[in-house]
Amino acid sequence: MMHFINKPYSPACDRNGAPILEALQLHFADRQRVLEIGSGSGQHAVRFAAALPHLTWQASDREDYLPGIRMWLDEANLPNTPPPLPLDVRGPWPDSKFDALFSANSLHIMSWEEVRLFFERLALILSVDARLCIYGPFRYAGQPFSPGNTEFDAALRAEDPRRGIRDFEAVNALAIQQGFQLMEDRAMPANNRCLSWYRCG
Repeated sequence: MMHFINKPYSPACDRNGAPILEALQLHFADRQRVLEIGSGSGQHAVRFAAALPHLTWQASDREDYLPGIRMWLDEANLPNTPPPLPLDVRGPWPDSKFDALFSANSLHIMSWEEVRLFFERLALILSVDARLCIYGPFRYAGQPFSPGNTEFDAALRAEDPRRGIRDFEAVNALAIQQGFQLMEDRAMPANNRCLSWYRCG
């Protein structure tokens, strides 16, 4: 087995992997092909593909992340993880169909226009009965954030004013416009949520 000592590592992926997996085991139990958008380090792809061997787990991210993702995939050498795809929400999307999509900690680092584009393009790649799971922090009904999310939101906006923690209601409205219905809004550690929708036509 190959070992890569310089592969990227995200402590957050280790912390949130187990609770996210519980949600995916429920909502992806009857799925076959999952596209992960924003695979980052590649840790989630390896962990979830290993735990859900009935799935083909397709990792993707911007070009500069792909070498690190390949290190994780090559080291794990799983049969259900094809090579990662280059994907920027503003650019071309895969020319294939998936029956599930997963994305973690991505919406708050996109601009709102990119978030809208993300949801609009789902129709191009997802089957009519697809499942959609998104993990990350959200604001509800304009309520104040937890102290930790207040600091996180401020840091995001200081880095790029187009970034920031998104309003659940606005994100859910985008999903509804694309034919999705919310199945579960699951509380997760560290003031995060795992939102799961199914596509109903």
